[in-house]
Amino acid sequence: MTISVIGCRTEYLDNPLGLDVQHPRLFWKLESEASAAMQTAYQILVAATEEGLDQDEGDMWDSGKTDSSHSTHIVYEGAALQAESTYYWKVRVWDEQHVISAWSEPALWSMGILARTGWKAKWIGRKAEPDLKMQPSPFFRKDFTLGSKVKRAVVYATALGLYNLRVNGDKVGDLFTPGWTDYDKRVQVQAYNVTDKVKQGNNAFGVILGEGWYAGTVGFISDKIYGERPFLFLQMSVEYEDGTKERIITDGSWKTTRGPIHYSDMILGEKYDATQELPGWDRAGYDDSAWELPDIRPGYNGLLVASMEPPIRITKTMRPLSLRKTEAGTYIYDMGQNMVGWSEVKVKGERGTQITLSHAEMLNTDGSMYLDNLRVAVQQEHYILKGEGEERYEPHFTFHGFRYVELIGYPGEPDLDTITGKVIHSDTSVSGSLETSDPMVNQLYSNITWGQRGNFLSVPTDCPQRDERLGWTGDAQIFARTASYNMDVSRFFNKFMWDMIDAQQPSGAFTDVAPDAGWMRYKMWSTRLDWFAPDNAGWGDAGVVIPWTLYLMYGDVRVLETHYDAMVRWVEYLESMTDELVRPDYANYGDWLSIGADTPNDVLATAYFAYSTKLLASISEVLGKREDQQRFETLFAGIAEAFRAAFVAEDGRVQGNTQTVYVLALQFGLLTPDQQTLAVQHLVEDIKARGNRLSTGFLGVGYLLPALTDHGQLDVAYSLLTQEEFPSWMYSIKHGATTIWERWDGWTEENGFQTPDMNSFNHYSLGSVGEWMFRYMAGLETDPQQPGFKHSIIRPQPGGQITSVKAGYESLYGSLQVEWQLADDGEFQLTVHIPANTTATVYLPGSGVRVEGVGNALAQPNPTAAAGIHEEAAFHIGSGTYSFTSRI
Repeated sequence: MTISVIGCRTEYLDNPLGLDVQHPRLFWKLESEASAAMQTAYQILVAATEEGLDQDEGDMWDSGKTDSSHSTHIVYEGAALQAESTYYWKVRVWDEQHVISAWSEPALWSMGILARTGWKAKWIGRKAEPDLKMQPSPFFRKDFTLGSKVKRAVVYATALGLYNLRVNGDKVGDLFTPGWTDYDKRVQVQAYNVTDKVKQGNNAFGVILGEGWYAGTVGFISDKIYGERPFLFLQMSVEYEDGTKERIITDGSWKTTRGPIHYSDMILGEKYDATQELPGWDRAGYDDSAWELPDIRPGYNGLLVASMEPPIRITKTMRPLSLRKTEAGTYIYDMGQNMVGWSEVKVKGERGTQITLSHAEMLNTDGSMYLDNLRVAVQQEHYILKGEGEERYEPHFTFHGFRYVELIGYPGEPDLDTITGKVIHSDTSVSGSLETSDPMVNQLYSNITWGQRGNFLSVPTDCPQRDERLGWTGDAQIFARTASYNMDVSRFFNKFMWDMIDAQQPSGAFTDVAPDAGWMRYKMWSTRLDWFAPDNAGWGDAGVVIPWTLYLMYGDVRVLETHYDAMVRWVEYLESMTDELVRPDYANYGDWLSIGADTPNDVLATAYFAYSTKLLASISEVLGKREDQQRFETLFAGIAEAFRAAFVAEDGRVQGNTQTVYVLALQFGLLTPDQQTLAVQHLVEDIKARGNRLSTGFLGVGYLLPALTDHGQLDVAYSLLTQEEFPSWMYSIKHGATTIWERWDGWTEENGFQTPDMNSFNHYSLGSVGEWMFRYMAGLETDPQQPGFKHSIIRPQPGGQITSVKAGYESLYGSLQVEWQLADDGEFQLTVHIPANTTATVYLPGSGVRVEGVGNALAQPNPTAAAGIHEEAAFHIGSGTYSFTSRI
């Protein structure tokens, strides 16, 4: 056997539980020692039992031998799937020699509760305590008896708020469940197999509720955005060995009380009194006679949907680098990395002693904690000791953005082992790697990935430290390609698209943040902000850009199908808000936080209107909607013509004359060939006049280096990448940055800290240069005609002072690897690895090309015209490892 099937997944997941899609998609990867290995056919078996699958019976679905090379997004086409049922599947394939593989290892998925009639649980809560603005986190418990030997037990749980679930004393599930949605529209349900945690006889559930986004503080908007207090909704389905079934549900028989968590708020921190702990409260037989009966909520009108987003987890544990005692007797720890999460503390002391953990991103010049940029956020935990030997504490329903931790009121002398940093984020697995010969470029890439790690938490937030942490859509769309290279964000952005859909306005406008959380109403009624724009260019356009990005990076057609009508409504809305296809200048944000440049809002808005329309034409083509394709192609041509007439002068200058107006016009295809040539000249002139420095803000920065590279200015692109003077990416790195800053001038030698009103030191937007680093510098690109890296385009573009690049990307098909070195004598060496069942076209810069490697016989030279500053030769290859040499 030369080919084998590995990595079987359902809906992007390993053995998922509780799905609610009736036609889930199946995925697998192939391994082969042979070069140019391809799948030519597959057979899938899906069975209702493991025994049936073992006997090669596909009683739910037998696809038969299906001629196809596709091994991703294979839609289940079998019998109707039943609620709360488990299905088992495996696949085998035929290779290019028509040799059949062995069956894959079995995989499974289960369905969740698919209709409201399947829910018997009640929503339970605890009444608010009077005269307390910050409410204690309520504890709930339920003793229950299982009368026979358990075959299978599955818990379906969610909350309006957050929940921490325990079964017989063991924690079940992840952090910050069920995640953030617009609760008025939908809430996600998590499913847990707890068969190994329950037993015949006496058992107990224990649950702690947090206010979370539902009732706690959301950004700077308010608290209690969705409701006054949290509620729990839980149902366990038990199947006994004898075939009988039983349900355990939340109802009026549960008990509730307050516990040691005085309050726990995402923005305002937590206070925990260990003297009020309730030992054994989450185990069977605990005396809860003094507890209260719960409050019953009559119902919930939103949708109960299977959890779509990746779980939030602790993914790293950090040890501090240093410890310093202050004159005030406190201790400041340096974690060495700006991170998101919290700190766990070890402490011994007398009962009733209170210690405080305070968190900050930066230090003031006097060495004290820089807290000014937190605005009203309080990144502190207060812990009261119970006085029973060594105690360990970490918070429950809050998180912080920080590098430094100040320990206040600590009894005794702490050391470096006293504090441990816990890094949390949506657990999107790492898919990309990038390393170059330049240590500062490597640090930039590290900063980009840490910025993503810190801000992708249920939604793509804009900063993790101050009182904001909102899902700004403009930030997300400009960073989406970079994010997709760095980590597997397939489900993360699929869920975020539903947040955008839930927030879409009746007019068709997409909102500035998602979930909206009352932001549109807040800004439209706030005379302090004076922001009344009904939409914002580059922000609302995320509703088209993000689905297209998911299609390019993962080959996800379903996301295009699902949200197509919403995208059409957006573009039709934009068209309705134009004057002869020119958009107005009312945008609130524009090219947000550009530096020394003012891009006109109407130029930017018209350019993005064109871009959304252009993408929608491509999406229509993918979906086979030919009339729509023609309609939007015609509309795009009209917008481009209107753009040129309104904003482009005879000498090629675009109104505003900023770097951003040129890169958007170039990248969105709005100029004639002659105008492109002139626009590139003006763009380069502006960059050089600034001393080879950029001026772009959020919306321009992601397109700056691609526009230069695509138009023959690779050397200028590299000079901007490695520029160390202000403003630049490297300026922050020279001054100790370990994440991407929100603003180019967040801190400068001349002025110190920028305005504390808006000065995050962990914000991913300006890190969108990561896309260029993968697509151009490393040369690792997907083909829009065969997306998801079914066919890859390998086109490295060396330049500047960088002499080597090594990059990897874990696609849905397997691992892609690109490595190149450029010697002093001009010899260029390139090694690529292409996974089985995919192909690639390699464009090699220079002349005198030689090819070696396992796939050598399949490489077919095809000289092409010069592109950029290099000659190129093209090679069409199958899977395997190849080495190329040329001279530049």
